[in-house]
Amino acid sequence: MSEATTDLADEFSDLLVGVRRLVRRRLRRELLEPRLRGAQVELLRLVMANPGLRVSEAAKELFLAGNSVSTLVNQLVTAGLLVREVDPQDRRAARLQVTEQAVERLAAWRARRQAVMAEAVAALPAEQRAALAAALPALRGLVEELREEG
Repeated sequence: MSEATTDLADEFSDLLVGVRRLVRRRLRRELLEPRLRGAQVELLRLVMANPGLRVSEAAKELFLAGNSVSTLVNQLVTAGLLVREVDPQDRRAARLQVTEQAVERLAAWRARRQAVMAEAVAALPAEQRAALAAALPALRGLVEELREEG
């Protein structure tokens, strides 16, 4: 791998982490309820997209240990954001469902995040906005590459 590729990858990783951190910081200023950690949000999004998902399936999809996902499930059940139901095919297993409160909370968070990002993107010069738009296919490809390696 060339040094230029390594430098590009390193700078991109640093910038991506910085963008996420800055967006979260802006969003937390307006937060009224206790904040959710990244892994909790990822689990809620996964269950929202896959209602009835088993804990073991969630662990595999999130690349986390089963006991880590179980801990997240317990936290989210206690917070009223997730429901654990007995699997009718295997009474030892649990199926997960998000609550209406979780759906509303994630929708509100997404709307705030979209507003923060839209404002920041709109403030960029037109050529930088075009460069961001042009980079989206490459970023999607990067996500797929990383997912395949996982």
